[in-house]
Amino acid sequence: MKIIMNFELTKGYSIWKKAFEDNEPMRQKHNVKTLAYGHEEGNESNVYSVTEINSMEDMQNLLKEPAMIALRDNAGVNFETQKMTKLVE
Repeated sequence: MKIIMNFELTKGYSIWKKAFEDNEPMRQKHNVKTLAYGHEEGNESNVYSVTEINSMEDMQNLLKEPAMIALRDNAGVNFETQKMTKLVE
């Protein structure tokens, strides 16, 4: 299944992008494959990512990991703006 995530940043895109790229091993551990990511044109604070997962449980387990929570917080993810959309084919 594919998931589109959207959220706003508080610390800038370059800080988030570095943290996101450095976090690839944790995503692999939870079977989360990144298909695409980036920001809205003209607005580096509005980020989208598209991932492919085996189950919502895999994504939930990843997002619950204390290291992932800290990483996202340090990268400036505004959790209140986070939206996750499951795509249906």
